[in-house]
Amino acid sequence: MKLKHILIGVGVLLVLLVGAKFAGLIGGEQTEKVTIEKAGDKKVVETVTASGKIQPETEVKLSSEVSGEVTELLVKEGDLVKKGQLLCKVRPDILQSGYERAVASYNSQKATVASSQQQLIQNQANFANSEATYKRNVELYNKKVISASEFDAAKAAYLSAKANLASAKENVTGAKFGLEQSGANVKEAGANLARTTIYSPVDGVVSKLSIELGDRILGTSQMAGTEIMRISNLTSMEVNVDVNENDINRVNVGDSASIEVDAFADKKFKGIVTEIASSSTSVGTASTSVDQVTNFSVKIRILAESYSSVKGGAKDLPSPFRPGLSATVDIESESETSLSVPIQAVFTDDGTKSTDAKSTAPTDQNQDKQKVKLNDKKVKQFVYLYDDKALTVKKAEVTTGIQDDQYIIVKSGLKAGQKIVSGPYSAIQNKLKDGMKVEETTKENLFTTDKKK
Repeated sequence: MKLKHILIGVGVLLVLLVGAKFAGLIGGEQTEKVTIEKAGDKKVVETVTASGKIQPETEVKLSSEVSGEVTELLVKEGDLVKKGQLLCKVRPDILQSGYERAVASYNSQKATVASSQQQLIQNQANFANSEATYKRNVELYNKKVISASEFDAAKAAYLSAKANLASAKENVTGAKFGLEQSGANVKEAGANLARTTIYSPVDGVVSKLSIELGDRILGTSQMAGTEIMRISNLTSMEVNVDVNENDINRVNVGDSASIEVDAFADKKFKGIVTEIASSSTSVGTASTSVDQVTNFSVKIRILAESYSSVKGGAKDLPSPFRPGLSATVDIESESETSLSVPIQAVFTDDGTKSTDAKSTAPTDQNQDKQKVKLNDKKVKQFVYLYDDKALTVKKAEVTTGIQDDQYIIVKSGLKAGQKIVSGPYSAIQNKLKDGMKVEETTKENLFTTDKKK
């Protein structure tokens, strides 16, 4: 009986094995589920991504030229100001007394000029009298009417009056020069006194106020001085970003850009590149190292028409953006409409296959690595062609061009309409082999199967 039961069990097992064999469950060729897509023309826009801060395109930093105490502060942060509007005053006591001394010295010099002019008139009269007396004595001396000593005395009086007249003229000239010098001193003292009153040099908004009423500030005559405030033209805003040295040559003035501001998460704004730094941000710093990242500053103007309909943000200001907001910019460096395929469909064959789940998962990090690998055009690149009759894949070498976040341009090795394997990322990179059988499925079914597993 026992032998009979054993033989029945073995027979059942053999039947099951044979059925599994014919069903393809045992010994059958393994198939991989993949998504298929036809190669076709698409517009691919290559972008350079960078992050930075929003700032006014025009910003004026104000500092006092004189040191002292702030006695009047007539604006607060966020106020709109006009060119020539009074902003604040610095205590003018010392400069006021200096101006008054200069004015007093000027008035004194004016009196000196008037006195020297009167002295000149007096010397002119004395010279005229001495000259007339000398001429008469010359005639009398020639007629032997007066003695030689009397003639010599008249001649000496004449020459002395002539010298006094010349001296008086020089005194008047010197007094006038002294008056001009005193006048220049008055202008200088007046200019110094005027520096204690600070006016707005431009129209704009007080974007930053660094002082309070009663603060003591340092003037620019002594080193850098104290920054009082900043006045910004908030009608024209820009994003200042740092672009890596590997990408800077792909950015040009005039390139369009898409801007995402963290404070407006659901909106995208348009911009245009207006300025590219000629030197890296590390130039001029105190210390640099070989491992230090090299970036270049790039400025992108935010186009007003892209935020004209935006509600919210900064109130009572020309734009909804506040200086200092964080933003991410995608600069459109190049665009092309040509034959393209999904970027994850292209792979490089280095002879190694990884089975690590983390390395084969289609994460953003892996896609970024894929983009970096595909940027190196010296490395051979391939796609898997799909044969819908044999249900197999075939590796085909291609040459690629520019790429964006989803698609990459194929320059050669592929024709429009050919079917290629577009996913999943892990299968293309590590599981598929030339001539391998595959099962076509949709993205929805593929992801649903993965979730069930």
